[in-house]
Amino acid sequence: QVQLVESGGGSVQTEGSLRLSCVASGYTVDNYCMAWFRQAPGKEREGVGKINTGRGNTYYPDSVTGRFTISQDNAKNTVYLQMNSLKPEDTAMYYCAARKGNCKPYIHQQDFDYWGQGTQVTVSS
Repeated sequence: QVQLVESGGGSVQTEGSLRLSCVASGYTVDNYCMAWFRQAPGKEREGVGKINTGRGNTYYPDSVTGRFTISQDNAKNTVYLQMNSLKPEDTAMYYCAARKGNCKPYIHQQDFDYWGQGTQVTVSS
């Protein structure tokens, strides 16, 4: 049974940093597409980055490019989201997601089969 568990959320001030972790169980992450999404109250869920764990290539939308970085640690079956220069508009619940095989173009939630429970990130001004 595939499970994803996120951690690392919290409250920070503007320009602060956080690192989120997503620990996978039930499979090995080295041949999956792993992504991070976020959802703020009243807004649609949006992708903030993905990594093709078999190749290591990543993709980010313009809203977070240069501030967010996804990395993987196959030995720990874990994917990370390093978030720097955080802004109040980054406040949201952050979710880890996975799909077997290579990533599809862009980041669409319907392309992912497995989801974590989310971790809250709050950025204050």
